Amino acid sequence: MRWVRVRHDGSEHTGRVVGDEVHLGSARSPLEAVLSGSEDTGVVIPLTEGTLLAPVPPIRNVMCVGWNYLPHFEEGTSVHGERPLPKRPNIFTKATTTVAGPYDDIPLHADVTSKLDWEVELAVVIGERCVDLDESTALDVVAGYMVAQDIGARDIQHAHGGQWFRGKSLDGTCPTGPWLLSRDEVPDPQVLDVSCSIDGVVKQAANTSTMIFPVARILAELSRGLTLLPGDIVLTGTPEGVGQSRTPPEFLATGMTIESTISGVGTIRNTVR
Repeated sequence: MRWVRVRHDGSEHTGRVVGDEVHLGSARSPLEAVLSGSEDTGVVIPLTEGTLLAPVPPIRNVMCVGWNYLPHFEEGTSVHGERPLPKRPNIFTKATTTVAGPYDDIPLHADVTSKLDWEVELAVVIGERCVDLDESTALDVVAGYMVAQDIGARDIQHAHGGQWFRGKSLDGTCPTGPWLLSRDEVPDPQVLDVSCSIDGVVKQAANTSTMIFPVARILAELSRGLTLLPGDIVLTGTPEGVGQSRTPPEFLATGMTIESTISGVGTIRNTVR
């Protein structure tokens, strides 16, 4: 099922998307609806009448994996030089204040960066408290999936000793959604097409089968000695085609619209302001 947080008539609701309608429910959040179910209230609104919000408000920093698609790792040679292929997932985080809605504007932050870049990603939402997961059963703890944009400020990334936290944590630079798609709707997260276009021009197009570390491996590695909590958001990496690795490099500017799509999961659309 597709569960949303929607603002309608000045109030926030949880709802179930059916066709082009939202059936409002009794659950307090899409995550609660996925985990515990939700009774319909009988109120139905057109999907276009409400404002969709980020489906899962973050409970702590968004956990992310860098360099997780082989072609993306290889294209980074032009920026980072030759590097050995990672033996374990490269983990970093984004601050909670980055998370935004699926159609929200993205701040350009021109006062602090001139190199804002795009990265479409499959987002995984954890559904139960867990630690030390086995890769063979790791997907059992997933509540659902979303589309995400891991917008980063490349100049800030490179200016702070190579660590990524600050450059990846500018306010409003992680739109997610458009809904939380329950796990049963995605039997295999490693067969999904992932794409990103800027003003209608495709910049990224790949399949999750080219991940270096599949979703189950990421969750197993991440949970070693680190308890994952219900509502944790994990971004699983971006494919090739990011702006900084292009010749010449390309970066976002005011008025550009980013459309990020994952097959079977959904599409989010955000304009830079």
